Amino acid sequence: MKNILAMLLIAVLAFLTITYVMDNNIIPEYGEARLDQTVSGAYVTQSVTEKNNDVSFGRSDNLETGSANAVTSIVLEYRAFDTLGEVTVLFIAALGVSLLLSSSEGFAKRSKSGFILKVGSKIILPIVIIVGVYIITHGHLSPGGGFQGGAMIAGALLLMAISDPEFIPSIKQFKLLEGLSGTLFIILGLVGISVSGYFLNNYMDTGIIGTLTSAGIIPILYMFIGLKVGSELISIITDFLREEAECD
Repeated sequence: MKNILAMLLIAVLAFLTITYVMDNNIIPEYGEARLDQTVSGAYVTQSVTEKNNDVSFGRSDNLETGSANAVTSIVLEYRAFDTLGEVTVLFIAALGVSLLLSSSEGFAKRSKSGFILKVGSKIILPIVIIVGVYIITHGHLSPGGGFQGGAMIAGALLLMAISDPEFIPSIKQFKLLEGLSGTLFIILGLVGISVSGYFLNNYMDTGIIGTLTSAGIIPILYMFIGLKVGSELISIITDFLREEAECD
């Protein structure tokens, strides 16, 4: 019965999507799009400083995004709303896993880990957490950011679960942290609307490019994203540990 309902729902969504696309005058016919009028074209041809001056690392200030990482400038400035959608997709995935495995109770009795795994995990664990935090806080300066750092912190918890059979994650605290970080992310976006009229607009001082306190609200957004992503992945890991207990 569930499979039939799922197929019907997919068919209805597919019909509505195709109907909207076919009848939507906003989407031009193939080959008739004006590339010079697209949003991406406007940003590609725009100067970062709105002038033709060179950007000097560690000296130039009051830049448009203030981020030394070009990828970060795109995903948390020009496409910040899209990034919010990506975080929402991860939340839906975690929620789906939680609903599917909601019948599992307790945790599996895991086998004792070997000597190398026990000792090695104690050495690697703090390094993984520190690097994860570093990647989150320096995402506007170097490759990385909230998604990557949050995944590393969640991986540290998985390492703890593998190496220590007595370790039991406290999922309630992580769910609370996930909800709080997501709420604060939305609040920052709404403040942007009230200040400048745009959701998640970078309304804070962007500082001097290359410094830790530069890029305005971007480092703050990355912190919230890192907490949210890490909490959601930890929730998924914990649910699968419960499923392992159910299978045993």
